[in-house]
Amino acid sequence: MTGFENYRADTGEIEKEIERKGVVLGVDWSDEVQVRALAREALDHLQEDVRIVASGTVDRKLLAKVDLFGLAGIMLKTMEESASIGIESHGGDAWKAFARALWAEQELRQAR
Repeated sequence: MTGFENYRADTGEIEKEIERKGVVLGVDWSDEVQVRALAREALDHLQEDVRIVASGTVDRKLLAKVDLFGLAGIMLKTMEESASIGIESHGGDAWKAFARALWAEQELRQAR
């Protein structure tokens, strides 16, 4: 329900989780090449990863990656919802780097 969300708190929580997953995955959020590759992978995310997680045969990195890809969707939805009511929402460096990479990869795909 738009208007009752605390976008500042939401973005802070999402940012913390993005950073945590980044630590597990060894992501350097200032490395544009690495972050763009991660964004491509997020956009290509296959159901196979979800089935692997559900089977219980998961390593920490795969689980962190699946979680991160879910956070990407939440992050983009939060930005979209808040923008619809005139509020600009974004987190810190990790959020901004990942969001930039996701938007750039999406634009590249749309141009094809």
